[in-house]
Amino acid sequence: MTENSAAIEDTFSPDVTTTRNDELHRYELHVGGKLAVEIRFIDEPGHIDFIHTDTAKQFQGQGLGKVLAHFALDDVVAAGKRIIPNCPFMYRYLRKHEVYHQCVDWPEKPPEGA
Repeated sequence: MTENSAAIEDTFSPDVTTTRNDELHRYELHVGGKLAVEIRFIDEPGHIDFIHTDTAKQFQGQGLGKVLAHFALDDVVAAGKRIIPNCPFMYRYLRKHEVYHQCVDWPEKPPEGA
């Protein structure tokens, strides 16, 4: 399990933690101990396939998905794996953040909703 704590002073609690939960195959961002955002993935030899991102209703619109996306992508790159963005949110995020492009294997067509 990989874990990182960040002090984020905005409209939400500064008690923010990011975690890779291998048992549930997801990256998680908790605010004040509550699951706020999850990014689900499939871990395959040589790559991580991001398949879905979900933000709890009470935490939507606060930029927390971007925080977790950055954490998850950095974790995958540090592990030396390739990124496959089959999740619409991750696909859009990666299109805007070129720093990761050398590590991405783009799907043949954008995921529905991207």
